[in-house]
Amino acid sequence: MNAERLRKVLDWLGWDDHGRSHGHEHAEHGAQAASHTHGVIDPGIASTDRGIWAVKWSFVLLAITSALQLLVVFASGSVALLADTIHNFGDAATAVPLWIAFALARRKPSARFTYGYGRVEDLAGLTVVLIILMSALVAGYEAIDRLLHPQPLSLVGWVAVAGLLGFVGNEAVAVFRIRVGREINSAALIADGYHARTDGLTSLAVVAGALGVWMGFPLADPIVGLLITLAIFGIVWQSAKAVFTRMLDGVDPHLPEEIRHAAEHVDRVRGVGSVAARWIGHKLNAELEVTVDGGITVADANAIRSELEHNLKTHLPMLAAAHIRFVPHDADSSRNEEAHRAVSASHSH
Repeated sequence: MNAERLRKVLDWLGWDDHGRSHGHEHAEHGAQAASHTHGVIDPGIASTDRGIWAVKWSFVLLAITSALQLLVVFASGSVALLADTIHNFGDAATAVPLWIAFALARRKPSARFTYGYGRVEDLAGLTVVLIILMSALVAGYEAIDRLLHPQPLSLVGWVAVAGLLGFVGNEAVAVFRIRVGREINSAALIADGYHARTDGLTSLAVVAGALGVWMGFPLADPIVGLLITLAIFGIVWQSAKAVFTRMLDGVDPHLPEEIRHAAEHVDRVRGVGSVAARWIGHKLNAELEVTVDGGITVADANAIRSELEHNLKTHLPMLAAAHIRFVPHDADSSRNEEAHRAVSASHSH
């Protein structure tokens, strides 16, 4: 396999050629797929249908994986495998709020919800965090109880096999979610994909616990269960930060700079003032103030606006709308002078 083909395979899996994850970059950037939808179909609805399809099959894969693991849990009494199974069931359950969010996003804006229902995706993210938190609490309780009241573990080999099954199932779901999430620019779906990838690593910990028991250290199983619980709490913390950042209209700091950079390269734009951006679902909305020569005609303003929107969407394909305010060059200069005088006066006191 040559280097270029290997790079493509690793990128498809969501990893670069050095084995590092692209999760943060793609979750914020949401790089748009090269294909476009033509005809009368609304591209937003097409993306949402794709999202629902991805969520549905992710649920099926994880549900099957968890059900098979649960059979081994009942037969073996492994707390580590129980923690992993609870988490996988919780991960499968996250498909429900995401499916509801994608389904509601298909609705058109109304007189009450004039921006549509994209924000439901943020509520879905919050629900996902709560589900993961509950799974962590249950798994932690069982692990601590087993440490305080040790019990023998049977079918150690099958426990190891079930751990490997959990890894394979989660990795398949991770690849699937990340790939589709990139296609439709859904940060929630991409983040859930990387969460599934982390779950796969915790499933491998089950294998390590089974190996410890086989080597004569029976407490290895509940210890691994407790470690998995701590890993789940780490996921809760990271996921909560990402979700609440979105809910508070937070964006990666590079996005306003990218918007400014794209606007500054448009002909007849003399300068760029304030820039703001926020996510509504998996679409980015921007507001910016640009300085143009005073006295331009309406036709000139429309031409500048059209070129500016085209340049912005070329740089940021996930951009759904850009609200542009034109400021005459002279007025802008006067305002800057007044602001400068006000700052100077405040420093003089």
